[in-house]
Amino acid sequence: MQPPKTLYLDQDHKTLVILDQTLLPGTVSYTPLRDAAHVWAAIKELKVRGAPAIGVTAALGLYIEMKRIARETPDITNEAFAQKFNETKSYLSTARPTAVNLDWALDQMAVCFEANKHRQVPEIIASLCKAAQSIEADDADICRRIGQHGASLLKDGMGILTHCNAGALAATKYGTALAPIYIAHEQGMKLRVYADETRPVLQGARLTAFELHTSGIDVTLICDNMAATVMSKGLVSAVFVGCDRVAANGDTANKIGTYGVAVLAKNFGIPFYVCAPLSTIDMNTQTGYDIVIEERDPAEVSDLWYTQPMAPEGVKIFNPSFDVTPAKYITGFITENGMVFPPFGI
Repeated sequence: MQPPKTLYLDQDHKTLVILDQTLLPGTVSYTPLRDAAHVWAAIKELKVRGAPAIGVTAALGLYIEMKRIARETPDITNEAFAQKFNETKSYLSTARPTAVNLDWALDQMAVCFEANKHRQVPEIIASLCKAAQSIEADDADICRRIGQHGASLLKDGMGILTHCNAGALAATKYGTALAPIYIAHEQGMKLRVYADETRPVLQGARLTAFELHTSGIDVTLICDNMAATVMSKGLVSAVFVGCDRVAANGDTANKIGTYGVAVLAKNFGIPFYVCAPLSTIDMNTQTGYDIVIEERDPAEVSDLWYTQPMAPEGVKIFNPSFDVTPAKYITGFITENGMVFPPFGI
């Protein structure tokens, strides 16, 4: 079996349909997004998440919003249409601040709009459709290529540890960190995967374990604080993680807890690989200190997955969504063009 599809456009392109990942693994349910506000909320609320999927969702969401505006305002001028485009693009970019793929995809749509802004509105919409669908198709191809390069590092029987979810549910297909595992599985390799639960939103438990188990891949779920024990027993041959932004010096933002896993891997002499499209390398961000880290609702820590609160009422809670792993702990970056090493362009 394959994991359920992350997102798709409906037949008449009025609606972007996403798999609501807040309901997994217990419920597989799809949610229609009909305008920019729906798209923004879906990204913000983690109904769709993972850097590649966020970028694709934003691009397709921008397209359906512009199509909706044109449908509801048939006499709109090119100037007014351009203003609406820029407003919508700016609005969608505020949904999540850390993932560079969000702005990257929106910028690609802006390039398309600029090249076609003097054409008739229906022609502009058609070009935006083509650009958004190209971003979606490219994501699947890029993830497959990341998987092929990563799989070349694997051998039958190896144990792989991963943190958070950077698999098929975080992209249009394959994902990033799990792509090498999927490709190796297709090639007939037998691997053992250890999935950190990834507190506090439990993407490892709810998503990574779900999609790998569904795909028939040997996966064992562990609590985040068990990684050191698993490594010390010699069960882990390599660590594969995804990321949301890479600074020019190689410092990398990924789901909270990744930094600790990287330090442990270094201690045990285990290769630590970051799997990411080249678009995730942000040349405008010089070091990890320059990456804006999203802080989320404290209730994710105290209440979200419990029938009653698991912290005393009124206690202070710190809930950063990401941490930054210094480049010195990263063995290499597996991209669609192969392994690359920082610093990038410095």
